[in-house]
Amino acid sequence: MENLLANATEILLLLFLTITFLQSGIDKVLDWKGNLGWLTGHFSKSPFKNSVSLLLGIVMVMEIISGVLSAVGIVQFLVEGQSYIGFYGAVFASLTLLMLLLGQRVAKDYVGAQTIVIYLIPTVFLVYLMQ
Repeated sequence: MENLLANATEILLLLFLTITFLQSGIDKVLDWKGNLGWLTGHFSKSPFKNSVSLLLGIVMVMEIISGVLSAVGIVQFLVEGQSYIGFYGAVFASLTLLMLLLGQRVAKDYVGAQTIVIYLIPTVFLVYLMQ
């Protein structure tokens, strides 16, 4: 319980990343066709139009890695009181969000890009806290 209280901010932010990225990654696995169809239309007038499937796969893998590392990081905090694995989860999550931000900007979806920034702020804050 002492580790939980001492690291409450980091654990809560890692839980946020776990939920966000595992849900999103698993959704892409379970509804690949739906996601691919929507994104193909979304990027139809962008330089990414011929790479949507490949980029979707990369983002899906990055999201799952981010979520798993964040979840394992929570366990490591509870057991050891520190978490280098959680730090890597936050870094992977930051890189994933930057990739998503780039995609939204290239697609000229500025409202979507703003939404990504909302996720990026606490994620980068977590990287700062954990370094």
